[in-house]
Amino acid sequence: MTSLSLFLALMLGICLFAWARREKYWTKRWEGVAKNLGLRARDADLLPMHATTVFLARQQAEQQAEQRRVFESLLDEISQGLVLVDSHLRIRYANAPLKKLLHRKEIRVGRPLIEDVRDHQISDLVQESITEKRHTTRRIQMLPSDVGAGSNLGGRYFIIEAAPLGADVGGGAWLMIQDVTESAMTEQIRRDFVANASHELRTPLTLINGYIEMLQEDSAKSSPTMKRSLDVMEKHGKRIARIIEDMLAISRLEDASSSLNKEPFDVHDCAEDAADHLAPMLEGRDARIELDFPKGDCVLTGDRFYWDQIFTNLIENSIKENTKPGLVIRVSGEWQKDACILKVSDNGIGIPAHDLPFVFKRFYRGNKHHSSQIKGTGLGLSIVRRAVEAHGGKIELTSSPGIETTFTMRLPLQPA
Repeated sequence: MTSLSLFLALMLGICLFAWARREKYWTKRWEGVAKNLGLRARDADLLPMHATTVFLARQQAEQQAEQRRVFESLLDEISQGLVLVDSHLRIRYANAPLKKLLHRKEIRVGRPLIEDVRDHQISDLVQESITEKRHTTRRIQMLPSDVGAGSNLGGRYFIIEAAPLGADVGGGAWLMIQDVTESAMTEQIRRDFVANASHELRTPLTLINGYIEMLQEDSAKSSPTMKRSLDVMEKHGKRIARIIEDMLAISRLEDASSSLNKEPFDVHDCAEDAADHLAPMLEGRDARIELDFPKGDCVLTGDRFYWDQIFTNLIENSIKENTKPGLVIRVSGEWQKDACILKVSDNGIGIPAHDLPFVFKRFYRGNKHHSSQIKGTGLGLSIVRRAVEAHGGKIELTSSPGIETTFTMRLPLQPA
């Protein structure tokens, strides 16, 4: 028993001696760490907590650095150029594709944005986004001298997007640049083709329709089959001529700066002329057109030719699409301090919600189930939208099927 007690006492002493030496070792290590951290000796007891804090901070910093590397790798793989700038428009970050888009050897962090992009349109857009605190998008053309090799359009085209950043990330803004030169060239080729083809087709078609009319005048002694054939030829000849004229109208509106002949005109008279022109389509039908304009001057500055087309197309569209009795088409105008609001509405069948985003597209025909009975070019509403936008306005469409369909046009009023 005594031997066992001595043995246990000896083992306990050895353990205490080992623990004391280990404690002394770690105490010296903590004191060394404390000295490196600039802590006082009396704070040495807090070293384990400080060490844990430092360890966690370093671990968090490493995780954030890893996440940053991953995000930067992903941003370098997209085709758009991305830039982050501070509130003074100094570059904070730029991904790799930006250098390729702008033909730059290097985009340096810390430099002013204008020094690297070398185009005031871009820096002005970012400044506007920061000042007005909103997302801004614009298409710009950069000259070949700024971006290197140009295109047949005289430069390269870019879609520029910018939006402000929150204060929690340091403020400033992000900027995204996308090269759309190829699509711009394709669009220009399409426009040229439509314009040239329409011009080339109009002359021979005019001659063909002229000869058809001449044959109709001399067909008194012709067989019924010949008369019927000439009538069908005349009908479809006029339909083709209408399509060509609509395509030419769209081509002219795409170059609005040179096609509009703006002058003051009375909108009420314009709408009334369109209603009178379409009155024969209402004969024998339970339908009517109402005009609601304020008394006095209803003056708007614009191209009267295109406004005749706007009202004619909108009213004609309502008449064609609504064959049931009780149709009421209402054309109204309201003059505010800085804008004129024009509306064309009807109480017809309406437009389904899934068709609303597409009605202003070229050749789009809604209500496929009866499109074969309703004749048209499918270009009327496209012309309306382009004509309104060419005058600096916007057009919106709302529809509650079976209740009301309304086209609302908002036009800025020029100061007197």
